[in-house]
Amino acid sequence: MSVSEAAFEGGATGNPVQITEDEAAVYDRQIRLWGLEAQQRMRNATILIVRLRGTATEVIKNIVLAGIGKLVLVDSDEVTDEDLGAGFFFREEDVGKKKVEAAKARVESLNPLVTVQTMKHHTLLERESLDALVMSVDLVCVTDWHREGLIWINEVCRRFGKPFYAGGTFGLLGYIFCDLLKHDYIAPDRSAPGDAPRSVKASQIYSPLHMALRYQWSGLTKRQTKELNPAAVYAILALWEYQQIKDGKVPDNVDAAPELLSIANTMLTEAEVNPQVLSTMPSELIESVCRSAAHEFSPVCAVVGGLLAQDILKALAAREAPIANFFVFDGNSGSGTVVRMNM
Repeated sequence: MSVSEAAFEGGATGNPVQITEDEAAVYDRQIRLWGLEAQQRMRNATILIVRLRGTATEVIKNIVLAGIGKLVLVDSDEVTDEDLGAGFFFREEDVGKKKVEAAKARVESLNPLVTVQTMKHHTLLERESLDALVMSVDLVCVTDWHREGLIWINEVCRRFGKPFYAGGTFGLLGYIFCDLLKHDYIAPDRSAPGDAPRSVKASQIYSPLHMALRYQWSGLTKRQTKELNPAAVYAILALWEYQQIKDGKVPDNVDAAPELLSIANTMLTEAEVNPQVLSTMPSELIESVCRSAAHEFSPVCAVVGGLLAQDILKALAAREAPIANFFVFDGNSGSGTVVRMNM
């Protein structure tokens, strides 16, 4: 589809679609879990996914199976041999084809009830086209992109009042960030007595990414800081800064370790991370990051992409609290933490 052909017909302004009896049978298990109203919200949602790598592959699988209304995929890249590992929508014969064209039929086969629209032109991410595209959808998710690009698209989403998610992996590390503006949801009330309502209305005010990145750790106790695994957090933030310096490239061998270590340590100091917990970044972590950051590992993509999809669905359904607001997964230990950055 060319830019001129892309009418950006999304669910953001369309008439609500009612779930049919056949659809209710397909989504019966989810309706029992979340309720019909939540499933209806998902059925009427148009989701934009930007960049189709391993994390996005997992997100797409989960949200399509869950029954969103429409999926819009934007990626101008071609399939490479490296994509065949974590990108399970691709086959060897797809190498050299546009990613979105190679993936479209396989995405559609997951759930024929979901409309799939693909766009392969890089100009779609230029200002005027991006504005129109964001206005036509209900939620935006950008995966495996550089920090400045994420900040920019986040700001566009804010202008048009659209929830924004970002996620991706650097080797054994992964992250999810979300800016849901002002998000209202239903949360379980575990303190309620037996005859009282079991759920309450709650609300969260989110920060844009550029503000979240200014977060200062000085208000946390030693124990709180340790629980948040700042080494993994600042390994990812340092990689974003490294990409900015190196024109989008990430380290691909241990020769980059001294520079990445210096970047990370500077950021630790500026953020006032408790030095009793972490005075300098672990050299073994930095060296591991330098060796693996340029590669995708299917298990890490599966964890991060699965959690990202789950949170998108949670936000659409307005059931329970979504991530607030920066999640980090450390594949070295198999653990994850959520840091509330300037919320």
